[in-house]
Parts: sequence; C-alpha cells; structure tokens
Amino acid sequence: MRIADWPQTERPRERLLATGPAALSDAELLAILLRTGTRGHSALDLARHLLADFGGLRGLLEAGQDEICKANGLGPAKYAQLQAALELARRNLAENLSRGDPLTSPDRTRQFLRAALRDRPHEVFCVLYLDTRHRVIRFDELFNGTIDSAHVHPRVVVEKALAARAAALILAHNHPSGVAEPSQADLAITRRLRDALGLVDIRLLDHMIVGDGEVVSLAERGLV
Repeated sequence: MRIADWPQTERPRERLLATGPAALSDAELLAILLRTGTRGHSALDLARHLLADFGGLRGLLEAGQDEICKANGLGPAKYAQLQAALELARRNLAENLSRGDPLTSPDRTRQFLRAALRDRPHEVFCVLYLDTRHRVIRFDELFNGTIDSAHVHPRVVVEKALAARAAALILAHNHPSGVAEPSQADLAITRRLRDALGLVDIRLLDHMIVGDGEVVSLAERGLV
C-alpha cells in the first residue's frame, strides 16, 4: 500500500506537521526525504530496509555514492538528496555557532565539531577564530593528513589568525581511528602553537580532538 493511501494520522509527513520532527522515527524522517519507494514497497518500507542494511542512520549517511547506488531503490538522485540534507545540517550548526553567544565553555563547540569531523576518513586540522568576546569569526580547515609537526605549520596558523584579527583560537582535529585520546604528537603541536600564538598576543583557548563517541578537550585536562 502506498503511503498516500494510509490514514492521514499515520503518514510521516502529516505526523511531522502535526507533532514536530522529534516525534518521528529515523525511518519516518528518512521516508520523507526519499519521497518515493519501489515497486510494491512504500517509501517507509524502503527506509526501514536501508537502515537495516546499512546498520542504522549513520552507516547510511557515511556510505559512498557507489555503495548507495547499489542498494535497491536508490540511485544518484536519492544519494544527492541524502547528502544535501546532511550538508544543510552541518551548515546550520556552523551558522548557529558563528552567530551565537560568546563561547564560554568547550561544550558549545562539541556538537558542531562532532558533526563536522567525526566521519572524515583522514585527519583534518581545523581552527575556530574568536574575537575579544570569544565569538566565532570563522572556521577554517587548514591541514589534511597525519597531524604532527611536519604537517601543521605554526607560521600558517599565526598568519591566518592575524588576517582574521582573532584574539583567541580553538584548535580541533579528528582521529579517524575513533579513539579521541591525545597522542604525544597532539600535545607537542599544541605547545608549539600556543607558544607561537603567544608571541603575537593571541590566546590558545583549547585543542579539541574528535573521536567516534566523544570530543576530548585538552583545556579541560589542563594540557593547554
């Protein structure tokens, strides 16, 4: 049976409009994005099958285009829909962060950094530039690859910070292994950047490491 033939109170889109998106399951929200199902299966049936096949919502959204397009009922158009929705969510988090209140604790940035970096297949080193009231000026991805002193150049970070007229910085990078514990290389580059920024009166507030299930703040551990 098509979703259009269901009672209105059971249709995902109508339920969202009546009760809000938080009341819907992952499958119902996914069905709204997919819009159509396959022969003999509704969009909600397709959504449930996909979540089961990919091990949940995260597995589905992390899957590459080739993997998605091999799934029954999906193709380039639906892959594009899913990626567009995911990118809109990321940009919304970034926009809310940039125009929000001054950052007064590491918790304000954790949600954004987790969404931006957790699922990257390689290490990405990023910087949040802050003004004198610790409001976000902008967010930059500066370096890719293994994060160590050979790849993260303090001169570049200082130049970018001065160009942004930043008064303080928050550094961040991800660990694709999923383990957020800082390495000796992480601690070494944090100290180098702190010292280099201090020479131009820019304060390093924190260095956050994004893993699979947590975001570790070096400032909270007294390591900045």
